[in-house]
Amino acid sequence: MRTTRAWTGVVAAAALVLAACSVGPDDPPGPGAGSEPSASHSTGQDGTATPEAVALRPGERFLELAMPSPYAPSAPSGGTDDYRCFLLDPGTDEDAFVTGVDVVPGNRDVVHHVILFRVPPAQVAAAERTDRRTPGQGWTCFGGSEVGGAVGGLDDAPWIGAWAPGGGERLLDPDIGIPLEAGSRIVMQVHYNLLAGSDPDVSSARLRLADGTEDVSPLRTVLLPAPVELPCRTGETGPLCDRKAAVDDVAARFGEGARQMVSGLQLVCGGFGGVDPGPTQSCARGVDRPTTVRAVAGHMHLLGRSIRIEVNPGEADARTLLDIPVWDFDDQGTQVLDEPVRLRRGDRLQVTCTHDQGLRDLLPAFEGQPERYVVWGEGTTDEMCLGIVMATAP
Repeated sequence: MRTTRAWTGVVAAAALVLAACSVGPDDPPGPGAGSEPSASHSTGQDGTATPEAVALRPGERFLELAMPSPYAPSAPSGGTDDYRCFLLDPGTDEDAFVTGVDVVPGNRDVVHHVILFRVPPAQVAAAERTDRRTPGQGWTCFGGSEVGGAVGGLDDAPWIGAWAPGGGERLLDPDIGIPLEAGSRIVMQVHYNLLAGSDPDVSSARLRLADGTEDVSPLRTVLLPAPVELPCRTGETGPLCDRKAAVDDVAARFGEGARQMVSGLQLVCGGFGGVDPGPTQSCARGVDRPTTVRAVAGHMHLLGRSIRIEVNPGEADARTLLDIPVWDFDDQGTQVLDEPVRLRRGDRLQVTCTHDQGLRDLLPAFEGQPERYVVWGEGTTDEMCLGIVMATAP
């Protein structure tokens, strides 16, 4: 039986390593119609025009946040990726709702994503201890913010907002907001992809805050991870084409939590028999409470081809919430639903991803790299399959 406890254990290691998690009507549209990856696919450049700033709406105020000083990224365990967390104090002395997020990566050549996490007052002391333990600015945080040993579960990921290629300012609808308690802190996690260098970065964010009313519903984030089990192509026989060697390599670069993520997704999504290797993988989970879905997003890396989120697939009331038939790493904007979708307790949410080893022959990021058996991993040239559902109570 696939219990909520099992799900929470799986994501506690690595579920907060994606992008494009905030929601609003001003998000960019979905991927373009081209069948091949864009020219900027390997660099993190989004190639989109900067939209005009939207004026504050009634009751809103701006809150500016930034890394305190430039940070020069480096891969702490080899490879080409650095995940760094920076503890920021928003200085809020009253409860508020976040109603908009504009994350600005300082050095887009090396920034793969930026995620803002809420740290509630009860965890602030633990966050400050984590920050003090590491010399220099911030701390290494593969797999999540690692504050107090917990990074949240599937049903309430503690996100405020994020940036990924194709992102911009995101405004929430007037009737929803992300709670931010007085005395909270914010962790800014930045994933640096060092394939394009290691020049210093100063990333920042501007939040819109508003006082809540009884008409504002708290927005929560539901995560739908699925395994990645992509074998090497026929005829490829390098050492990392062995699955065990590939998993060992991911664990060496990102810690034992990465190994646990791979094995946990096998168990949760495939049962004791696991899942069969192949380019397409799915995973479903039950809805444990009545829920209204407001927006959806997906996340994969460079070998992604397509991603889909469905409700009750195969049933008479099946419905597709997200369908991206041509994945574009450089366009990961959230998709707001035309009409909110109400889910009942017991409905099933399923994410399905397809990956393609053939993209190695097209993308500069893989030049000179040996082919490998691909599993879930946190590097830009590793892979993920993650559906993201933003929802409120009915």
